[in-house]
Amino acid sequence: MSNLPNCPGCKSSFTYEDRGALVCPECGHEWKAGEGEEQYAGIVVKDSNGNLLSDGDTITVIKDLKVKGTSLVVKVGVKVKNIRLVDGDHNIDCKIDGIGPMKLKSEFVKKA
Repeated sequence: MSNLPNCPGCKSSFTYEDRGALVCPECGHEWKAGEGEEQYAGIVVKDSNGNLLSDGDTITVIKDLKVKGTSLVVKVGVKVKNIRLVDGDHNIDCKIDGIGPMKLKSEFVKKA
């Protein structure tokens, strides 16, 4: 068993070393040993009701959302499990059943 640290992005324990960098096979995050934790410590994301969200939470979509480039729609009331918070305009990274990986804005979801 290795003593490699968990991924700072998704907290996965399946990290491995590749050419001097640490890699997470679950989220694809790459970092050098000793860095990364402080990068994720400052992300504060709130849902539409003002509740703080964190990695691994379950959320519910509160508005029909068209998926850009397709005819698919994420309907109101869809529950999304095991979210991951990221920095940027679309600050929730998740997988939606029947659609696949997506990035959502926190203003269109509420904590379940």
